[in-house]
Amino acid sequence: MNVDRQLLYETVIQPGTGKALEVLRGQVLRIEQTEDGGQCADFNCFNLRDYKEHFHTARTRHVHGLRPTTGAFLWSAPPRDRPIAVVVTDTVGNNDILYGRCSAWLYDYQYGLPVHANCHDMLAEAEREYGLTSDDVHDSFNFFMNTGIDQDGRPFIGPNVSGKGDHVELLALIDTLMVANVCGADVMATNNFQYKPLRLAVYAGTDEELREHERRPEMRPTETQRTPEQFRVKEVKATRELTRDPSYVSEFINVPIELEEVSVALTDEDAALLDGLVQTGSFGKDRAEALRWAFHHWWIKNYMQGPKHLARESAEA
Repeated sequence: MNVDRQLLYETVIQPGTGKALEVLRGQVLRIEQTEDGGQCADFNCFNLRDYKEHFHTARTRHVHGLRPTTGAFLWSAPPRDRPIAVVVTDTVGNNDILYGRCSAWLYDYQYGLPVHANCHDMLAEAEREYGLTSDDVHDSFNFFMNTGIDQDGRPFIGPNVSGKGDHVELLALIDTLMVANVCGADVMATNNFQYKPLRLAVYAGTDEELREHERRPEMRPTETQRTPEQFRVKEVKATRELTRDPSYVSEFINVPIELEEVSVALTDEDAALLDGLVQTGSFGKDRAEALRWAFHHWWIKNYMQGPKHLARESAEA
């Protein structure tokens, strides 16, 4: 998006470092390449008013796939399950939310380098400015990281294809703490085997683009997005040791689960189709299981919202 933005703050983070920045609702964080050659930025994001709500790679992968780009939301973890930011500009389109952040152990184990810059320690140090601990660092959004899955189902890291001036912009949908660091992987293709600085800049967003994304259907709040007001334990646990509460009585939601058998009348033609599905070996061991597969896949294909995640053979059937 080509928007003339008002600059509020900027800094350049050097290799081995990162920075935590308050980015309020409607403001935009830009992460920008300062040199050619490509540099990955590992990224964390927290609700500024409740740090227990933070960016969640798994929900974001589920909704937007392994390489989110322009238009993708950054989702927070269950039970909140809501967009907390959105990618509004991405000049490269190579980002990763599959690989975990690199750590001290990783370089020690894989490379024999017990002393090495790493993303976990950099994120932890940047977040310490706001009172967070190393345990509060979460899985990263790896901007500009070029990854994929090979034919054997294993992830791989490809060359970083970003160049000077390339950037991503994140629009905050709530008040956030956004944290970025210069990825510590100089012995991997992540950064083309060389560190480069990154520019971080916070801009004032526009009311128009904020309204544009707040109108999207994913932004509609529901009762299934639970906040601490609905938690039975509302206070963050202050001690690290786990001990049993002798007064605990379980109160699981949505129980007891009730099962009901449903009889379905089949024509001879329908029965033959189900028998054909059973014979494939992919849709259950009998007509009842095959019918359950066929019905639910039909419903998913025609009525389910969002990503469907159907196996190709199931979708074709």
